[in-house]
Amino acid sequence: MSIDLVVVGVGYVGLPLAEAASAAGMSVVGYDTSPLVTAAVAGGRSHVPDVSDDRLRAMRARGFRVTADPEVLANADTIVLCLPTGLTAEGRPDLGAVRSAAETVAEKLRPGTLVVLESTSFPGTTDEVVRPILERYGLTAGEDFPLGYSPERVDPGNPRFGLRNTPKVVSGHTPLCAKHCAAFYGRIADTVVMAKGTREAEMAKLLENTFRYVNIALINEIAMFCHRIGIDVWDVVRCASTKPFGFMAFLPGPGVGGHCIPVDPKYLLDKAEREGTLLGVVHAARQVNDRMPFHVVDRVKRLLARHGKPVRGAKVLLLGVAYKPGVPDTRESAAIQVAVRLRELGAELSYHDPMASPVPGLGPPVDDLDEALDTADIAVLLVAHRAYEPGRLTAAAKLLFDVTGQVPGEEVVRL
Repeated sequence: MSIDLVVVGVGYVGLPLAEAASAAGMSVVGYDTSPLVTAAVAGGRSHVPDVSDDRLRAMRARGFRVTADPEVLANADTIVLCLPTGLTAEGRPDLGAVRSAAETVAEKLRPGTLVVLESTSFPGTTDEVVRPILERYGLTAGEDFPLGYSPERVDPGNPRFGLRNTPKVVSGHTPLCAKHCAAFYGRIADTVVMAKGTREAEMAKLLENTFRYVNIALINEIAMFCHRIGIDVWDVVRCASTKPFGFMAFLPGPGVGGHCIPVDPKYLLDKAEREGTLLGVVHAARQVNDRMPFHVVDRVKRLLARHGKPVRGAKVLLLGVAYKPGVPDTRESAAIQVAVRLRELGAELSYHDPMASPVPGLGPPVDDLDEALDTADIAVLLVAHRAYEPGRLTAAAKLLFDVTGQVPGEEVVRL
């Protein structure tokens, strides 16, 4: 019996895609080698914040399941690869998961099956990395099976935009492959945007996130400069934001985090280096963003010193270790970099986060926020979760350093 869609990699990208396809009336199966993922889905427990347990159980009622048996791939009409593309220990692109998944798919691939890569990577990945693997057993992309690329655009924790109402960029190895790709995504997305080719679609995703990366670096650098000369950067942004054209507000913070924004520009820089090109603006942005956690730590040290306390032995409470407000995800979180550096300097560190799980290496989080605020020499608000009510923080904290700019009051020290 054929299956409309098999999603390979049922994580932050794969599960929302599976939900959208299931809601559109497709038969959907997930393929994932993680026992934790298969057990969670079987038990009706979502491991992805943007898909609630209730919605997962609704998917299950429509026939959705996750299996580690690759035989399911042989029955798929469409296979979408949603694998993580991280970095090696040396900071280079790591396509290990994508290569491994493509090898598994290649062994089971049958003529006519549409294969789409959604993982973010450098231009050329679909045609130069994935396609040769899929063709190992005699099938030819564009002749025996359609091959496409469609960059994922999931924004975790965004209540306004999801897969349905976010325009879906699609592309193909050939024009006919692109049409197959567009027909599939047209069933689950309101708007489909056709790219000229797979390399253009891959580059579009890198441009989207590098745009954010560079502008975050710009406002972080402006924030450091404003602090140096005694200007309120938050008021600067507020005033500049009143211009109805030619300006887009970005806010400073402890750095950049998450699986996309700190990682994707490095894929672009690596590709440029291999092509003998220097992307000077992106490289400079990386230097600024990498420096930001150290700037935050330096501000903490100076604030403690102003109150007669050395950082060594000081009780420092960090509020928020997720990479952004409203999500439990701590991947590449700049807040964790701040925590590690403060601990290296001898601070008696504690942390609290109403959403994130305990962070390996930092110990368990504090349970009683009020007590922790009362006993800390300094509280550092790194992530503006809704649970952090400004009045509560200012009333309980001896010294509050607000990196997010969300807490009003003259007694609050801001980034």
